[in-house]
Amino acid sequence: MIDLHKLARYRLQSASVRDAFEGIGDEFTGIFIVPSKIDKADLKVIAASALGWDHVSVSRKNRCPNWPEMSQIKRLFFLPCETVVQFHVPEDQHINLHPFTLHLWRSWSQEYHLPPPELVGPANINPEALKEFIELPSGLFKKLMKRKLINEN
Repeated sequence: MIDLHKLARYRLQSASVRDAFEGIGDEFTGIFIVPSKIDKADLKVIAASALGWDHVSVSRKNRCPNWPEMSQIKRLFFLPCETVVQFHVPEDQHINLHPFTLHLWRSWSQEYHLPPPELVGPANINPEALKEFIELPSGLFKKLMKRKLINEN
């Protein structure tokens, strides 16, 4: 995670924040309001680094943040070289304190085992060709992708 002092323009510094959190935060913690690049609505962000983890929670007033908004926050709060994840934990471990909040996490000590790029998507594919593939019946799409992966190896 970046030094949060670099995000001073977004940091909440109100008296209520100072009272509740004994200050406005530091290079490791803070509460921020970031305008969404989608619609300029407030993205409320709580960031902290502790116990071996960088953690950012992102919420909106009336809905969960979407992918572009979470990507915006990832780029703002983390270095480009850092892998950041959203966890979907087993239901018996699920904690929900706010219905419209999503979380980004980064371990300090563990590199994430990532899937091979060819399982994520074909490289250098024409966007129009991709659109055609997506619109194919799922069985045919799977056959074509399997053939492509087999032929490349």
